[in-house]
Order: sequence, then C-alpha cells, then structure tokens
Amino acid sequence: MGESKAIARYVAEFFGTFVLVATVCGNVLSGQTVWAGVSIGCSLAVMIYAVGKSSGAHLNPAVSVCCGLAGKCPVREVLFYAASQFLGGLSAAVLMMWTHHGNVVRVAPVGEHKWWQAALAELLYTAVLCFVILNVAASKQHAGKNQFYGIAIGFVVVAGAYSGGGVSGGCFNPAVAFGLDFGSAITSFTAPKWYSFMYVIFELVGAALAAGLYYLVRPEDYMKEASSGPSMTSKLVSEFLGTFVLVLTVGLNVLTSSPAAAFSIASSLMCMIFALGTVSGAHFNPAVTVAIYVSGRGKTTRQEALFYVAVQALAGVLAARLSWLMTGKTFSPLKPETSSWPQVIVAELIWTCVLAFVVVSVATVKNPLSEYFGFAIGMCVTVGGFAVGSLSGGALNPAVALGLALSSTVYDCWHFIPYTIIELLAGAAAAYIFMVTQPSEYEELEVDEEKGTVADNADAAQGIAPDDIYLQSEATAAAADGDFGCQKFGKMATREDSDFSLSGKPKAGIEKKSLANKGANKSAPGGGCRCLPGLF
Repeated sequence: MGESKAIARYVAEFFGTFVLVATVCGNVLSGQTVWAGVSIGCSLAVMIYAVGKSSGAHLNPAVSVCCGLAGKCPVREVLFYAASQFLGGLSAAVLMMWTHHGNVVRVAPVGEHKWWQAALAELLYTAVLCFVILNVAASKQHAGKNQFYGIAIGFVVVAGAYSGGGVSGGCFNPAVAFGLDFGSAITSFTAPKWYSFMYVIFELVGAALAAGLYYLVRPEDYMKEASSGPSMTSKLVSEFLGTFVLVLTVGLNVLTSSPAAAFSIASSLMCMIFALGTVSGAHFNPAVTVAIYVSGRGKTTRQEALFYVAVQALAGVLAARLSWLMTGKTFSPLKPETSSWPQVIVAELIWTCVLAFVVVSVATVKNPLSEYFGFAIGMCVTVGGFAVGSLSGGALNPAVALGLALSSTVYDCWHFIPYTIIELLAGAAAAYIFMVTQPSEYEELEVDEEKGTVADNADAAQGIAPDDIYLQSEATAAAADGDFGCQKFGKMATREDSDFSLSGKPKAGIEKKSLANKGANKSAPGGGCRCLPGLF
C-alpha cells in the first residue's frame, strides 16, 4: 500500500525515476560498456526496495499504464505518476549532461539497425519488464508475500540491456527515452529527434501487451470465486513465454556480440522463473522437464511433460527466428569450429545436468526455497556459460539448441540433434543423482484427512513436522498431490494457516474462500496505486 498523502507518492516516483535516469546518463556519458547494464538494473532494483512502500515504485510510465490496464492502479494515479516520472527523467538527464560538459545522449537505433528493429526491441523488453512486475509485485499470488520482487524487476533491465540494448540502446521506459532526447535537446539547443516519440509509442504498446499476457497466465486474479489452480492453458502459455524470452535473449546476445552474454541470459531466466514459477513450475527447458518427470514423486504427468516440451521447442524456434529478424544476422554453427564433438558432449552433459539437478533440488522438494529459487536456477547459466561456453556454446537447453540451429546455415542445422540427445540424457542423469543424494524426498507420508495432520511412516526418520507442509494458495493443495508440476515456489504457510486439506477440499466447517485474497490489501486511503500492494 502506498502512502496516503499524494505528494509523498508523487515525490517518490519523481526521485526514483531521477536516480534511474541519472544512472543511465552517467554510464553512457562515462563510456561504460561492460557494466552499464548491471549498474542500471541495480539502480532500478535498489530504488524499488527504497520507495516501494511510498508509491509502489513504478518509476516508468509504461509500468503505470500497464498497471492501470490490468486493474491494479486507478487512472488518476496513472496520469499523476507518469507526469512525475517524465519530470524526474528530464531533470536527471539535464543535470547529468551539464555535469559532463554538455555532452549529450541521443536516442536512436544502435549501429546500422533499422527503426523497426529498434521498435521491436523496445516493445518486447518493455513488455517483459511490465509482465514481470505484474506477476511478482501485483498478483494475488505474490503481492506483499515475497522479498525477491526488486531483484526480479531490476534484473529484467540487465537481461534486456545486453540483448535488446544492442539493437535499440535499451530504454524500455518512456521517461528514459523522453528524458534523454529532450535533455539532449535542451543541453545542445537543438530540436529533439523523432526516435524518442517512436520509442515511447512502442513501449506503451509493450505495456498493453504485458497486461493482456498477464490475464492469460493469471485469470484467477479476475475471478470472484476461488480457483482450483492454473489451467493447462495458463501453464502452457507460461512455458511458452518463459522459453521465448530466454531464447530471444540468447539470440540477441549472440548476434550483437554482447560483452556479458552469460549474465544477461541468466538474468532473463531468473526473472521469468520468479514471475511464472507459481503458474507452470517455470521449466522453460525440455531437459528440466525430463529431469522432473524422471525424478518421480508425481510432480508432473507424462501428458503434461510432453505438452511442455512441445511448447518449449516451438517457443525456441520462434524466438530464434525473431532475433535473426531483429538483427539481420545469421547464427554461427551450434558447435564451435575450434571444439571437437567429444568436448561438446562432455560440456553439455555436465552443465545441463547441473542446471537440471539444481532445479529439481531447490524447487520440487518437500521444503523448497521460497525466496532464492530463481537466483539459484538462473545463475546456473552464468556458471555454465562462462565455464564451457567456449567449448560448446553453452546451450544447456534443447529449446535453445533447436532454435539457434534451425536459424543457422542449412548445412549446420543438424547440430541440434546431438545437442538435444545429450541434454535430455543430462536431464535424466540429474534425476538419478537427485534420487541418490536426497532419498528422504521419497519417504511416504501418511495423511490423516479427518484430523488434518501429517505424520511420517514408522520407517521414516527425517522428522518432518506438520507445520512444514507447503501451502501457497488454493492451488497448492492440489500441487501436493502432484497435479501442478513443480509449483512449490512462493510463501511457506503452516497447517493452521490453511483452510484446505491436502486433497484440495475445504476442511470440515470451514467456509470455502480464496486463500489468495487472505489479507489482500486495499488501495491507499489517498487513492494510491495497488501495484506492489501489501509489501508495505
């Protein structure tokens, strides 16, 4: 909930946007190339944590518009927030350009990229940014129930700065585009360029796209009655979107010769896991789906696994083709010319196994990570990307291998076949390593439905307490029965907190209601925005 005083909310938006745009200008004007994306992403993250309790920390007119379209923010607040953000961005740009002796930062496509390619980059990554914000900070599932929201949102900028930024410059924020262009015009006494207007328009289109996609993956936010959990349609859309963003980020980093490709790709995976983990389990990788299925315990069904793999493969192919379209460049062969096939096999086998093993270990266990799961999984790409990227390219994902291979030359497109086989075998190997290293996960539990208690079998010696049972919403009860893949992300709750038994049915004498709405926050007394509600 934001502050009740309107002036507090608007000053918070002004100051947060001021810091963000000042960081952008400082990095560009000082010639920082390698760490600029990290610096800017971190500035967004820290300001979200700092002023989120005041205003919801939109710090971006596209985010405010998106929240308005998604029904998370009143129209009046959208207008006042946007005005505060534009003013904050312009003030920061003028001040920073003045301190750098009148040097300016022009908004325009990078290098020889066309205007429509830059427009696509701005639209897509603005949409990703807004989409992640809605999911981690404004959804009934997550709003006010996690501490990872700032990292998840800020690192979308890290993901986009090194991928889409290589095409458009990476604004993803109308206040940034407007501030840089009009700040340059004021500082140099020249007219603003038309690119800033184009960027703003496409960024707002991206915001609208994000609101629509949010409705597809979380329709329960708009239902009056309690939902039984994500539908198969929502899950498949979730898997498609997560894999699409991941492979698009891979493709653009590769084709624009990014200086921080592995970290950018890891950031995109981390952010989408945080956003969609409670919808589909956030596999985004056929090898991960295989690992979860082979590991047993009813975490996913054969039919669901096959559907997941199909949409992941489709998303990988479409995203790779789009990255080719946005850059006009063709992918090199999947296997580096300097590496032999045995080297590729070893590299992909080990590090895909590591990635899949971490997913199974942190997200599908009885007591999964509730805050750092996205970081743990995403950073596996940083680990593997830098460790074996020079040997195999560091695909670590059949959807990535398929997409990039089919967008390379016709003579080399067959490379995806051995890569896919190796990576799927690595997923299965990860499942067997999990079985050996974590046998306690396979000890059966006896459930007393009448008393609502859980006890170990006589031969189990791990001592799992009743209060350790994982409940995250109405859908969690069914997830415990194996209906929703590895959806064990989110907030821990005790048995006393729950109105549902493990069967997914309300306990005797308890009125059926939505756990997701428990403690739901109302809008601020002063009409404040309900984005990031309940955190404050």
